[in-house]
Amino acid sequence: MGMPELNEDPFVGKPAPNFCLPDAQGTSFCLDAFRGKWVILYFYPRDNTPGCTIEAMQFNAALEKFVDLGAQVIGVSTDSQESHQKFADKYSLNILLLSDPDHKVLTAYDSWKPVMLFGKDVLGTSRDTFLINPEGLITDVWRKVSPKGHPEAVKSVLMKRKENMK
Repeated sequence: MGMPELNEDPFVGKPAPNFCLPDAQGTSFCLDAFRGKWVILYFYPRDNTPGCTIEAMQFNAALEKFVDLGAQVIGVSTDSQESHQKFADKYSLNILLLSDPDHKVLTAYDSWKPVMLFGKDVLGTSRDTFLINPEGLITDVWRKVSPKGHPEAVKSVLMKRKENMK
């Protein structure tokens, strides 16, 4: 079955905290606007770093499958809109990337926490993913994700969840 810690997260079964954040063009997107769809909300540390690039490219490669499953993929980091634009252009990313420079949303999802950087504890982004159902409830949480193959794992859980709703 895989990782039991998936559903032991305190966020599971609770309403996803709403937020509005700008995309690379400065257009504001609010989580509420996606009600009625599944949302894959993933937090990642930084544009253009190796792990984040792998994760973004794999989500991007699976995007059509996610769309077919009625899901919206949203990537959030503390990077600027300009940084997101460069990142998207460089790797031809079509996923929605939103900027959370004040880490308000990261904090709301408990994904802004002490991380080890060069042997020091600093506050940073935990690589976490939240699966949110069409009613706006969090069904699954992945914490401290390993980027390779993660989008596939999310997709298989999403497919199971959709089956169970029928």
